[in-house]
Amino acid sequence: MDHLISPSVLSCDFANIQRDVEMINTSTADWFHVDVMDGIFVPNISFGFPVIEAIKKHATKPLDVHLMISNPDKYILEFKKVGADILTVHYEACIHLHRTIQLIKESGMKAGVAINPHTPVSLLEDIIEDLDLVLIMSVNPGYGGQKFIKNTISKVLQVKKMILEKNTKTLIEVDGGVNLETAIELLNAGTDVLVAGSFVFNSENPQETISKLKAIK
Repeated sequence: MDHLISPSVLSCDFANIQRDVEMINTSTADWFHVDVMDGIFVPNISFGFPVIEAIKKHATKPLDVHLMISNPDKYILEFKKVGADILTVHYEACIHLHRTIQLIKESGMKAGVAINPHTPVSLLEDIIEDLDLVLIMSVNPGYGGQKFIKNTISKVLQVKKMILEKNTKTLIEVDGGVNLETAIELLNAGTDVLVAGSFVFNSENPQETISKLKAIK
């Protein structure tokens, strides 16, 4: 499978959100990465339901929604309602992770689990077979434009090994500090989905930048 690109709309121009959504529609990107922050699990606050609904109205590609929130179970059905296709929760935010994953799947979405840079990947061993996606954070969540944490490569290799041993179809996604250099290292280690925010939207030609990330072999 060719790798997927999921541009993070958190870095788009909020005054021109429809324009940027349409740019992603016509680009070689595969998904829209939508970060949801509650100001409790992470220090920042981001998109609420009306904004996700507005993005969905114009998006022609799946919404890859990443919840950086406490108590995600409370909102799962609501995220389905506003258009999430893939819903990723944080390992660190879920008390009963299996139940949360079950709820996401029962709601008709693909289920992912994200882990923060300090969380060991070995904790995913008991749940990896139930997951469509593992999101490895390569920066501390909450802010865009941070520097890539080098140890992420080792974590990707460990998760890849686990996936192969368990013979699952789980995808590995990486979010944070992705650029043309880090993308090559990540793809070589076994990453399937690259999330890129500021690298795409701060570039002179975002569509071309997406194409360059997509074209890496």
